[in-house]
Amino acid sequence: MRLRQLYDRLYKAYGPQHWWPADSPFEVMVGAVLTQNTAWSNVEKAITNLKAHHHLDAAAIAKATHTQLAHWLKPSGYFNIKAKRLQNFCRWYLAQGGYDKLNLLDTLALRKALLGVNGIGPETADDIVLYAFHRQVFVIDAYTRRLLTRLGLSEGDESYEELRAICEKGLARMDDKVAVFNEFHALIVMHAKMACRKKPLCALCTIAHHCPRIGVGA
Repeated sequence: MRLRQLYDRLYKAYGPQHWWPADSPFEVMVGAVLTQNTAWSNVEKAITNLKAHHHLDAAAIAKATHTQLAHWLKPSGYFNIKAKRLQNFCRWYLAQGGYDKLNLLDTLALRKALLGVNGIGPETADDIVLYAFHRQVFVIDAYTRRLLTRLGLSEGDESYEELRAICEKGLARMDDKVAVFNEFHALIVMHAKMACRKKPLCALCTIAHHCPRIGVGA
């Protein structure tokens, strides 16, 4: 099975996912920083706290005390680390001139700039580039690596950049790549949560007959 076929089958099974859940590009960025090593439901609670205290704003976050910010981010886990990372990001974001100035950068330059921010790794950077700036980058996460390895679409030991290149090449002929990359990432996450878990629920898998793991190749 090819990546295009996997996308089509997951889309047929689950439908559009309407990602990223946020009211603004900046909220996407905050969510991308906070979702590291935690469930999205916990991130939503932290973002709700920021909104309730009128601090879902780069300048407000940058000026907040560490104690205040860490308290609001507590539901997201590792809250002291995330408070520091989020303030680092917001101060950098403001220094760059905010969204409008950053949006003038080409995709490679934008991605490189984000990766230069302390606490922003490739997955977080690509979440921001894809979902906040609507650029053509494919996000690689643990769910993607797990699913593609089980389906025999990757070896499992590729670096982040190698696997990202495989995915982008495999989807190169699809129209509106931003929308496809957005939807595909969300569909992979959905499928990984529903069926392709660490301990897979193959009986619930809509693409099980394509999975070499259970003895039937595509």
